Order: sequence, then C-alpha cells, then structure tokens
Amino acid sequence: MAKKPTREERDRMCTRKRRYATQADALTAAAILGVERNRTAYRCPLCGRWHLSSVR
Repeated sequence: MAKKPTREERDRMCTRKRRYATQADALTAAAILGVERNRTAYRCPLCGRWHLSSVR
C-alpha cells in the first residue's frame, strides 16, 4: 500500500502544475495542445484553481 503524501508533497504537486482560472480555460488549453482526449480538468483543493490531469 502506498503512503499518503505529506502536506509539503501535495503543495509541490500543485505548484508544479499550470493553473487555470476556469474549467473552460483548462479544457481549451488541452484542446489547443491537442491532448483533450487524454486530459480532464479538476479544481485543486489547495489553490482553488483548475489543473489538467491525465485520464486513466
């Protein structure tokens, strides 16, 4: 079983990602990059902005 990330690790995971003001902005960016089928947008619980995540 994997260990739960620490607060510092979660903060780093957030700060490494590009932030978008809205879900539409995030999904538009994915479309422009041509990766919209491989990405989904989610609201980050740490910064309150939107990030893109890989679809599994």
